[in-house]
Amino acid sequence: MWNRAAAVACVFLLGGCTGSTGAGRAAEESPAERSIQARWWEWAAAESEETNPVADETGEHCARNQPGDVWFLAGTFGGRVERRCTVPLGVPVVVPAVNLVATEAWDCFAFMTEASGVVELDGAEVPLERFDEEPITFVAGVGNPVTGVGGSTEGAGCGLWARIDPLGAGEHRVSIHGTSGSLEVEAEYTLTVAASSGSAA
Repeated sequence: MWNRAAAVACVFLLGGCTGSTGAGRAAEESPAERSIQARWWEWAAAESEETNPVADETGEHCARNQPGDVWFLAGTFGGRVERRCTVPLGVPVVVPAVNLVATEAWDCFAFMTEASGVVELDGAEVPLERFDEEPITFVAGVGNPVTGVGGSTEGAGCGLWARIDPLGAGEHRVSIHGTSGSLEVEAEYTLTVAASSGSAA
């Protein structure tokens, strides 16, 4: 079993990686049919260390591989980060306060027993949606620091998730704090919402 702690909301305890280069079920489903957890993990695991949004310390890579109908935010592999990011107008934002993908449902049960988190938008707390355990499949990129291997991955996904309605033009602050067990992480985003539908990192 492959393990790596991470944050914000990414706590990763990952196994069941096939190493296959085939896209499998993840590529066959439309965005509307796929779990938001599966889509987020695929986004988080798409890039190598140098350009990975979870490893990003400044926000310069936040626009990479964004799906278009939603804008994902990420945590870190430990510690606190502050990121700046330009996001398009009219797109909702999704971010986990703390999350996990594991080989066994029991791992999610143990993780969620101790999980807590807070996501704030401009100082106001955003309601969190709880996923106790959900079977997910996603495709990871070669050399990514999330799973360690590329290919199709199956697991049980769980976590505390925030869904933020499309933001108005201008600058906004998103604060993320998540914990489970001994893990405690924080990420602070300054989001600049473009006045047009275009986006930039």
